[in-house]
Amino acid sequence: MAAHYGPTHWWPGDTPFEIAVGAILTQNTAWTNVEKAITNLKRGRLLTPRAMLECPTEQLEAALRPSGYFRIKTKRVRSFCAYLVERYGGSVARMARQPLDTLRRELLGVDGIGPETADDILLYACEKPVFVVDAYTRRILSRHGLVEPAIGYEPLREVFEKNVAPDVATYKEYHGLIVWTGKDFCRKSPKCEGCPLQPALKKGQPHLERRE
Repeated sequence: MAAHYGPTHWWPGDTPFEIAVGAILTQNTAWTNVEKAITNLKRGRLLTPRAMLECPTEQLEAALRPSGYFRIKTKRVRSFCAYLVERYGGSVARMARQPLDTLRRELLGVDGIGPETADDILLYACEKPVFVVDAYTRRILSRHGLVEPAIGYEPLREVFEKNVAPDVATYKEYHGLIVWTGKDFCRKSPKCEGCPLQPALKKGQPHLERRE
């Protein structure tokens, strides 16, 4: 994947807070829609925790509308902002000083933040060595016979963290490459021709060992 794509520079975002907000907004939507919502937030000078908490609900909903489920996402983004302000004075950098396990438990306690979103925030906004798995991860690995299709989130994350040494830069790039490969090739209806994983499979060199 790396040979095919080169550096992905994933996750896009100008600040850790923007990355965290993007992680919440990308739930159940394409990233192109998130980009439109982020642009709206920047234009409206709303891309700070306190601005999101203080602005009228209708204004924030309008800004987030392109991301889909905008009323739900308005509540979720505000829940995260309230947590960030109350516990860490609105500073992602201060939040990131917490130990990984402690911070993960806290994030999972915020309304609307599940394991994938929490791990996105931990890895990309807080620079914590936690591997993010998503639908592309499960699809690619199960189609290649490396895991069962119904494997849960935590067991799948464990597969990576047991096989790939904990390193923030490696985890970021690996996840980014999976996202790009999934989007371009390993779709619900797969486009196998040209997929960068095909040569590796033919040589019998998958990245992870098959779990029995």
